[in-house]
Amino acid sequence: MEKSTSNTEFHNIDEYIAMFPKEVQDKLREMRELIQETAPQAEETISYKMPTFRLNGILVHFAAYKNHIGFYPTPSGIEAFKDELSIYKHSKGSVQFPLEEPLPFDIEPISKL
Repeated sequence: MEKSTSNTEFHNIDEYIAMFPKEVQDKLREMRELIQETAPQAEETISYKMPTFRLNGILVHFAAYKNHIGFYPTPSGIEAFKDELSIYKHSKGSVQFPLEEPLPFDIEPISKL
């Protein structure tokens, strides 16, 4: 995946997703749908050049990179599920889901925090 979002102008999540190859678009759509199902009242927006869901403030960001999908919930979400997330590269505010692996559907509880 060669595209970079740093100099690209997009105004909504659909435009963001459309910038990527089909296989990455599929993963981004899957992530978006999971967040929508988990937090149907959340508002979609773009923040920090990433798809973002807001519900009483920022709920979660996500973004595509060369080798992974970055998932950025609140730090409390990462801490609460640190054992489940131990198989993924992560920090106190982010998780990296490799592009070559299916997205885990057990991220649902993390996005609720």
